[in-house]
Amino acid sequence: MTELVLLVVGAVLVNNFVLHRFLGICPFLGVSRDIPTALGMSAAVVFVVTCAAAVTWPLQYFVLERFGAGYLQTIAFILVIATFVQLVELVLKKAAPALHRGLGIYLPLITTNCAVLGVTVLSIKKGLNFVESIFFALGAALGFGLALLIFTGMRERIARAYPPRAFQGTAIALVTAGLLSLAFMGFAGLVKL
Repeated sequence: MTELVLLVVGAVLVNNFVLHRFLGICPFLGVSRDIPTALGMSAAVVFVVTCAAAVTWPLQYFVLERFGAGYLQTIAFILVIATFVQLVELVLKKAAPALHRGLGIYLPLITTNCAVLGVTVLSIKKGLNFVESIFFALGAALGFGLALLIFTGMRERIARAYPPRAFQGTAIALVTAGLLSLAFMGFAGLVKL
């Protein structure tokens, strides 16, 4: 159990997928304008990334490796993740319309989030078993959500501070993301992975 906790803490703080591995930058910068939007995207990422790990791990070990088709990993994972997200969207639309409206555009946006594919591929490359893969994906998604919420809060405060004209918009967002990345580097010695 301790190893699973360390795996989650390491994925959230030490090896954060946005601030350390630079995966998922597009939604990180794109939906970080206000807190409700960031919360919606964070919830969708946690759900999809965790489920994607649960779907792709058996695909890798029971299909691709069994038939010697490991070289198809990337394309197979992309297809499975995109299909899974579309099926989840259809089921939510019929079974839970309120939740479907709550997730809105975020669920389809996740199919283009490279962090989802990155988590699944890295869990295979690390040689994690099924349970470890799920916990690793959960930690990575929670780390994405944490970074997104902190960044959104910082962007909201900066927008009210009226930065110089040259720094307004994307420029100050990138500087802020860089500073946040440096702050997360302080966790580097917390967990040895």
